[in-house]
Amino acid sequence: MNYLLELSYSGVKYSGFQIQKNAKTVAGELTRASTLLFGCPCKINGCSRTDAGVHANQFYAAVNLCGEGNNVPIERIPAAINCLLPYDIAVKSASAVPDGYNPRFEAVCKEYKYLIYNSPYKNPFFHKLKLPYGRPLDAEALDKEAKAFIGEHDFSAFMASGSDAVTTVRNVFDASVTRQGDDVIFTVSADGFLYNMVRIMTGTLLYIAEGKIRPGSIPEIIASKNRAKAGITVSADGLYLNKVILR
Repeated sequence: MNYLLELSYSGVKYSGFQIQKNAKTVAGELTRASTLLFGCPCKINGCSRTDAGVHANQFYAAVNLCGEGNNVPIERIPAAINCLLPYDIAVKSASAVPDGYNPRFEAVCKEYKYLIYNSPYKNPFFHKLKLPYGRPLDAEALDKEAKAFIGEHDFSAFMASGSDAVTTVRNVFDASVTRQGDDVIFTVSADGFLYNMVRIMTGTLLYIAEGKIRPGSIPEIIASKNRAKAGITVSADGLYLNKVILR
């Protein structure tokens, strides 16, 4: 039997989701906990490869048992595995899936949120959870700018170097900027994302707010396919994989 886990996690203490040598990762913790719970080696496949410091409000990971394991009732798996996981990773539900199931290839839509703490005052409780930004931001104006991301485009200008993407074309279903109190939130959903794409999109919006990039120029930046035309790559601190839709 193999299982699909729905979970959430804080990425503050982790070098991303994917297992890496000599680094603490979310998949590494899931592998350790699953092996203890099921009593056999386990392989973990995640729905996305979140980078170091990136958080997830919703994430899916498949646990493939590599041998005869303990017979744990599905309804008891979340509580049992949570006892074996650190406090910053939480499994919400579990379901049975076929052998070799990989949620990465089943994801048809992913939604990310980038949280900006827009206040001149420091808040230590948001450290590594939101991007602190002291200058005033006009969320309504940035929302109009963000709409230019919507559609199927070649997003080469919004991809960091080091990517192994086969194609740089992605279909952005929706993009918006909203304000909730001191939080300015950039939300974007698509059929997939390039390396650091959301962080560069956010950096571009901030450059527009600062006057470093001319308002209304996002379509030109997309058409240029030139990374140098876009804004900075903001930190991972405020980035959350917020929702994943599986087929």
